[in-house]
Amino acid sequence: MSEDLKGIIEALIFVSTEPLSSERIKEVLADFPEEEVERALQELKQNYETNNRGICLQQSAGGYLFATRPEFDPWIRRLLQIERKSRLSQAALETLAIIAYHQPITSSEIAAIRGVDSTGTIKTLLEKKLIKIVGRRSTPGRPLVYRTTEKFLLYFGLNSLEDLPSEEEIARLLEEKDIEQTES
Repeated sequence: MSEDLKGIIEALIFVSTEPLSSERIKEVLADFPEEEVERALQELKQNYETNNRGICLQQSAGGYLFATRPEFDPWIRRLLQIERKSRLSQAALETLAIIAYHQPITSSEIAAIRGVDSTGTIKTLLEKKLIKIVGRRSTPGRPLVYRTTEKFLLYFGLNSLEDLPSEEEIARLLEEKDIEQTES
C-alpha cells in the first residue's frame, strides 16, 4: 500500500465539512482496491491514536472526522476566547435521553415518562438541532414525532445509536454509584 493513499484519505477527511463515511471514501477512491482503502484508513486511525498529536481521528455520526484532543481544551478555549462550554440543562439531558432511547416519540409520551411538560425543552433541543421532527403519528390530534439527529451523535461523540449504553449497563453504573455513596 502506498503512503500516498493514507495521505489522500487524510486530506479527504480534513476537507470534509461533515463526518466522512468509509463508504464515501471508497466511492471517491474507486481507483484503489476496497481492501487497500480500508487497510489505509485503519492504519491512519492507528497512527493518530499512537502518536501524541494535538488532533485525533474520530469515528462519529457514521463517519470519520478530525477533532482536537480533549486534554488540550483549556488552551483551545483561551485561543478562541471561549469562556465556557455551553452545557445542556438537566431537563434537556433528561428529555434528550428519553428521545434517544424511545425514538420515534411524541411530546406527550416524553411528558408521560418525565412527569412534566417538556414543550420548552423540546423547543430548545430543536433549536440546537439535537433533535428533529420526523413526521406525525396517525393518532387523534396527529402529534409530531421526534428523533435525534446526526448533530446529537457528534455532540456526544457517538458513531451510532448502538453506542448508547444499554439498560443493563446503566443499571450497573447506578448500582456502583450507590455503593460508592454508601461507603463515603
